[in-house]
Amino acid sequence: MRKLIIQIPAYNEEGTIAEALRALPRRVPGFDSVEWLVIDDGSVDHTVEVALQAGADRVVSLSTNQGLARAFMAGIEASLRAGAEVIVNTDADNQYDASAIPELVRPILEGRAQIVVGARPISKIADFSIVKKLLQRLGSAAVRIASGTTIPDAPSGFRAIHREAALRLCVFNRFTYTLEMIIQAGRKNIPISWVPIQVNRVMRPSRLADSTAIYVLRSVLTILRIFILYKPLRFFLWLGTLMLVPGLLIGVQFLVSYLLGRGSGHVQSLILSAILVVTASISYVAGILADLVAANRSLLEDLRTRLLRTEIESSRPEAASGSGQTPRMARTG
Repeated sequence: MRKLIIQIPAYNEEGTIAEALRALPRRVPGFDSVEWLVIDDGSVDHTVEVALQAGADRVVSLSTNQGLARAFMAGIEASLRAGAEVIVNTDADNQYDASAIPELVRPILEGRAQIVVGARPISKIADFSIVKKLLQRLGSAAVRIASGTTIPDAPSGFRAIHREAALRLCVFNRFTYTLEMIIQAGRKNIPISWVPIQVNRVMRPSRLADSTAIYVLRSVLTILRIFILYKPLRFFLWLGTLMLVPGLLIGVQFLVSYLLGRGSGHVQSLILSAILVVTASISYVAGILADLVAANRSLLEDLRTRLLRTEIESSRPEAASGSGQTPRMARTG
């Protein structure tokens, strides 16, 4: 039986979660069943009660607020354990047009992709300022370069994930999963695509950051951190070369001056050259060590995928022999 689970990470969303759930479909072509999952990220309001009253089939509650990325991954694992073949992630503020879900999952059903991102019409969204539109485009361009993909709207949280891709995902960043997920897909050669979608009216301001400037700063740091995490050798080689080249040029210039008898008074150039060359050497060594650590992390990710796959597959007979009742609530740390 092909199951689609639509998950919604939520933190203090009692005012919007019901409308977001009511917009979701109960039937999607290509699937035998569709379930709704809400990930309660340590809410202190009535998000859980409102979600259950609005028809949520499952609620996974985190004991404390752990951030959007952690909530997203908790939902992914819960969906896999519930037998989902495809998982659709959307937002609790009903930003994304849920009627696009059949189109969002179509590339997966047709075998053309394992991850599909819903690309918003950024230039046509009236609620986005000119600055935000420009920053969205620049951020997406940076992610395309870092990941080697063609996704035009990297920050979009409206996306569909096939079971096989979900098993391989391992998001480290607490701020947001959107950027790291795309870069990780490119790094792991997971087929990824996108489809155009529409958005609904804004029901509340974004809570991901207090201001656009903070959001941009966090996004830049996230992209940089992910790039270092997944391509450490290339990063440190470039960094070392940026210091080595001027260091060598300054050193050659001092050597020429010294041979021509004009070296006195230019000792500071020699010191600067030595500092740059030594720092470049340290950067190269750091790159080699980081690359070894990255290889280790890759092995650990593969091990995590195998353990999670084994756990999910071993739990299926128990689910099949049970009472047939859908568990509505689960709690995790």
